[in-house]
Amino acid sequence: MSNAIMAPKMGEPYLLTPGPLTTSAKTKEAMLRDWGSWDGEFRALTAEMREGLLELTGDTEGVLDCVPMQGSGSFSVEAMLGSFVPRNGKVLVLSNGAYGMRIAQTLEYLNRDHTVINKGDYMPPRGPEVTAAIEADPAITHVIIVHCETSSGILNPVKEIADAVHAAGRKLLVDSMSAFGAVPLDFNEIPYVAMVSSANKCIEGVPGFGFIIARKDELEAAKGRSHSLSLDVHAQWAHMNKTGQWRFTPPTHVVVAFLEALRAHKAEGGVAGRGARYTENRDVVVEGLRELGFETLLKDRWVSPIIVTFFCPAHENFNFETFYESMKSKGFIIYPGKLTVVDSFRIGCIGQMDAGVMRQVVAAAKETLAEMGVDTAAPPEIALIERAKLAA
Repeated sequence: MSNAIMAPKMGEPYLLTPGPLTTSAKTKEAMLRDWGSWDGEFRALTAEMREGLLELTGDTEGVLDCVPMQGSGSFSVEAMLGSFVPRNGKVLVLSNGAYGMRIAQTLEYLNRDHTVINKGDYMPPRGPEVTAAIEADPAITHVIIVHCETSSGILNPVKEIADAVHAAGRKLLVDSMSAFGAVPLDFNEIPYVAMVSSANKCIEGVPGFGFIIARKDELEAAKGRSHSLSLDVHAQWAHMNKTGQWRFTPPTHVVVAFLEALRAHKAEGGVAGRGARYTENRDVVVEGLRELGFETLLKDRWVSPIIVTFFCPAHENFNFETFYESMKSKGFIIYPGKLTVVDSFRIGCIGQMDAGVMRQVVAAAKETLAEMGVDTAAPPEIALIERAKLAA
């Protein structure tokens, strides 16, 4: 294991999840001090955090600004949709998992017109489909895509989608909740009007707030548009720029922990460095589990460095709950799957983990299978049939 990655304290298990995730000791320790939300020192920390996040976008012209928002990532997604989609707008939702469908559900609550291209559990949306949908429905004003759909672990082709949206003269929104900070989202190549992410994902902070990065002209246009007092992105942005403060009580401890994590992110090499470690984590665990007979839901082209879905073994002795509890007892909390056709589970590659930890994950899985009397982790035939449907 590298010197930078240390085992969790006090016997804590590693969280092999898409966030919350395993955080560093320094990030945890940052939460030991109390802060006044109105104090100048805390206002300076908020400004540093916003500037640090903007540095990850590739925007060198000052086109974008960053607006943190209290609550979970879904709060910020709702804030983005309610603030940037006009009440007479229409959204094309590109869905291939639970989070795309949650966006559609949110738009229903917001009473915003929308249509959905539903690709099922794990097929990627493609540029020509977007072009065709917009040509068939000129009322579409915005297109939204989930950067990494963690239901399956698929990394969606955001650049291809962005090109199609731009060519059609429409506006792109990106839910980069589980990818921003580790997978490039260069504003110069992917000209979104707004994107959203969260503190407890690839920056490796703790849960408590999300953030919206948006064009300043779009932020100005959002004035008075929101359905919600507390989720009004324009109001939050204007208040922060005027006073340096959050409009309502901020999660102070979460903010300072995030800033510590953001500094560590920069020291690791930013997006490229963080992404490289996660990619190595993915490659090690995929190779190791495949040697045991496990198989991934996705073909290699679409497997993200964020989280990987594996089919459950077909072996009659395999039981997921038993597998889960045994892995937990060995120090690893895995994630159940969300597929509708076949049973699966997921292993996250993000957080304070490196290739050495992932090799331990593989060893724990091997030991657990032996304890269960499972001599091969090969998936059921139906799983491979379903995977064969995945577009090349």
